Amino acid sequence: MMKIDVLTLFPRMFEGPMGESIIGKAVAKELLEINVSNFREYSDNKHQTVDDYPYGGGAGMLLKVQPIYDNIKAIEEKHPETKKRVILLDPAGKPFNQKMAEEFSEEEHLIFICGHYEGYDERIRSLVTDEVSLGDYVLTGGELGAMVMIDATVRLLPDVLGNQTSAQTDSHSTGLLEHPQYTRPAEFKDMKVPEVLTNGNHKLIEEWQLKESLRRTYLRRPDMLEKLEMTPQMEKMLSEIKKEEA
Repeated sequence: MMKIDVLTLFPRMFEGPMGESIIGKAVAKELLEINVSNFREYSDNKHQTVDDYPYGGGAGMLLKVQPIYDNIKAIEEKHPETKKRVILLDPAGKPFNQKMAEEFSEEEHLIFICGHYEGYDERIRSLVTDEVSLGDYVLTGGELGAMVMIDATVRLLPDVLGNQTSAQTDSHSTGLLEHPQYTRPAEFKDMKVPEVLTNGNHKLIEEWQLKESLRRTYLRRPDMLEKLEMTPQMEKMLSEIKKEEA
């Protein structure tokens, strides 16, 4: 069972998302355990303050190291048997992507630290293994980013999805965007399902799916193709696509 701990000042933000859909099912099937801590409860002063002004001046407040340290220490004492990966949500961190989600899904115990206010006391960084950003924009806090990363990670755990192939063929997992998909009816308001998908020839269907994945990636995310190891078949298909889309 994977264990996930979240350190936040706003634990109620996680009540809905962490109890519904795939994540909720994973918890119900005892494939996942999620605990959310309010690190304000670990503050060592009577006012339970968790932030203070930065030395040397500057705008805003910084999260103090002590509450975070003591919260992590409490988790360590509760679960001394697990190997932990501690993730700091930080706009200056490494951008989160599918490869990182796959790495996280192999871990035994993840701890997410959700920041708020202006930033962190630099000493908090000494407590973590990873500093990760959701993207090149600023959110009010790290909570939404942590939810996204948890969702992307948990769905990759064995037996969480009903069909494990779904996770393996999703957009980004293969290095390509996912091909177009269709369901019944075969025709709706003069819009028809491509004939190749209804003829039962699995080889032709797989070729069509690969080519359309390449097409969608070429048109929407050509940067992804620069990192892709192309087979001769894929190179031929891409050449055809460029001519077709010219």
